[in-house]
Amino acid sequence: MVDTLAADTITPQMLRFERDLAAPIETVWQYLVDPELRARWFMGGPTEPQVGGKLGMTFNHRNLSDGDVPDPERYAKNQGKAWSETITRFEPPHFLAFTWDNGDAGEVTIELFAFAPDRTRLVLTHNRLRGAADARNFGGGWGAHLEVLQRRLAGEPVDNFWDLHAAAEKRAADAVGL
Repeated sequence: MVDTLAADTITPQMLRFERDLAAPIETVWQYLVDPELRARWFMGGPTEPQVGGKLGMTFNHRNLSDGDVPDPERYAKNQGKAWSETITRFEPPHFLAFTWDNGDAGEVTIELFAFAPDRTRLVLTHNRLRGAADARNFGGGWGAHLEVLQRRLAGEPVDNFWDLHAAAEKRAADAVGL
């Protein structure tokens, strides 16, 4: 894996992930807003690129691994589930923010900073979590999804998304004492 900054803060109320990505800011932005590119590292779905617009989410994590990797039992029921969140900030190519669970599980803010022609720093903050269980759940998800994004941008394989997820979830659980 390419040498990247990984600075994580995980508390029962807030997650903050910082990553240096091997791509120009415009490319990283496209991975946030283009439904097909977003589906390669997170969840795809229609995007209405404006404040108040919808950010579609389709849970299809089978597409995140390069091989045929089955979903863990606890996630298999979510396969194909689709919903949308509301975009609360949209400033290309620097800021994207959106609700989670219509705001009941907080807000996600993604900030992008170009610091070299082919390097971008991404800072993802998920605030207003409902406690340690949310921190473990979302911390595992965001940690794994961001690792997939790093690998996709660096042209590296993703053998097993769920292995990445399990490791990230453990780090998040340890951080909040679960």
